Amino acid sequence: MPLEEEFVIHHLSPRRKRWGIAALAAAALGAPLLAATATTPASGAEPTDPAIELVAPDKVTAYAYRGGIYSDLGFRLEVEDAPLEIWSQRAPDYLTLPTAVAKLPSGDVTLPEQEQVGQLKRFVKIRIVDRNNPDAAPIRRFRSSCVGETSERIHPDAEFKNPFPRTCYYSSFALGAVSGIPAGWAGTIFGYESRLRLKPGQYDLTVRVTKGYAEALGMSPAERVASTVLTVKTEDDCRGCREGRSTPRLSPNRHEPDPSGGVDSIADLPPGTPTPDLRSLPAFGIQVSRNGSQLQFAANVWNAGNSPLVVDGFRRDGEDVMDAYQYFLDEGGNQVAYQEVGTMVWHPAPSHNHWHFNDFATYELLNADQTRAVRSGKESFCLANTDAVDLTGDGAAWDAYEEDLGSVCGGYELRSIREVLSAGWGDTYTQYRAGQSFPIKNLPDGVYYVRVLANPDSTLIESDTTNNESLRKVRLYTDRHGVRRVKVPQVGLVDESGGIYDQFRG
Repeated sequence: MPLEEEFVIHHLSPRRKRWGIAALAAAALGAPLLAATATTPASGAEPTDPAIELVAPDKVTAYAYRGGIYSDLGFRLEVEDAPLEIWSQRAPDYLTLPTAVAKLPSGDVTLPEQEQVGQLKRFVKIRIVDRNNPDAAPIRRFRSSCVGETSERIHPDAEFKNPFPRTCYYSSFALGAVSGIPAGWAGTIFGYESRLRLKPGQYDLTVRVTKGYAEALGMSPAERVASTVLTVKTEDDCRGCREGRSTPRLSPNRHEPDPSGGVDSIADLPPGTPTPDLRSLPAFGIQVSRNGSQLQFAANVWNAGNSPLVVDGFRRDGEDVMDAYQYFLDEGGNQVAYQEVGTMVWHPAPSHNHWHFNDFATYELLNADQTRAVRSGKESFCLANTDAVDLTGDGAAWDAYEEDLGSVCGGYELRSIREVLSAGWGDTYTQYRAGQSFPIKNLPDGVYYVRVLANPDSTLIESDTTNNESLRKVRLYTDRHGVRRVKVPQVGLVDESGGIYDQFRG
């Protein structure tokens, strides 16, 4: 289910100021000034309006949930060259209908008649054909929409942050709303509660931006329509997960950062650039599985630095792999540098079903002499803020709980994704996740150490790599009934006997 996020109303600065920030960030990267040069015309030149295209994956699997479909159906508006910014307003006496305006670089454009502030009335038309009953009359529906209710960056050199409100809220008494999609980003047109009521089966789904909006936004006939094959299943088919493996080739985003414009070490960053600092907490929640064959545990890697750890992934052509890049921000939160840091992979296990970043941490069970006995199969992670570890540190984010979690794990159909671990926050994984345990059936009784190591291959740039390891001493033994058990000495004054806090994530 979509996670509730605190709604922060941003004071939107003039578009030219946003373009200037994007230009400075791109220049600092040595990257093409895509967001700036395309939208800031030279003296006497005609301004460039956004190029907008409706896109969809070839196939989408959705799950019936409480009478509707739990999916955003994969449809996105991709925006190039300039931001798409939409304002809707109404008079405070409530005696007239709201109006909606697209604020384009060439000037304001009035959109079709509205009924509600924040919703574009009858923005798209939906046509559904049942593949199992092609002779039946197609289902046709109009759908109102909030443009960019969720969004992701599709060009690595596009504006780093989305300046528009991150979600859409509606009130019958609202007086004004702003929504939008920055240049080089893609935004949804459906929320996860699509309100389509369909039986399990396969459908041809076509979505078309209605004529009045398409003409106002300069969309060609080809740019305003997209189609997919929709497979509807019940939750019981996959325990509520989104089964992405049935989806064929998905095209990548059009380009990634130029590797020659990146950085290789912390010394290459501009002086004074804030950086993350990954540290590992002692493993906790340690127990032997009921059948005695696995040592289960929970672990948390956290960010003690003065900057968030930000990793964006960009999908390869036709693969369930994304190339990953770490981004560096100045004190104002603007992108100033990046480096390539490996890959993200699609994790199809039932307790996961989302995108994972590799090379973030490793888990090992060490012998008493601290040589490796067993390595956990858990080697990839979906980064997110689950626990506030230290909010008193320099740069700690007080309000960062679940920041960017709306896109952090993501569905199979995504072509790009952002994963964030904010300063002062950690990411907990429990023993309930596939692969997170140690096989101990063939290990003798004795003393061992659970080792949690952040950034094991030093792939990520951080301020300190000497504090990445934690060791938790344990003793495996067999009781008089022949049952395998574990004794876990207390760490200082910390008493875990009150229970384990389970984060249902992975």
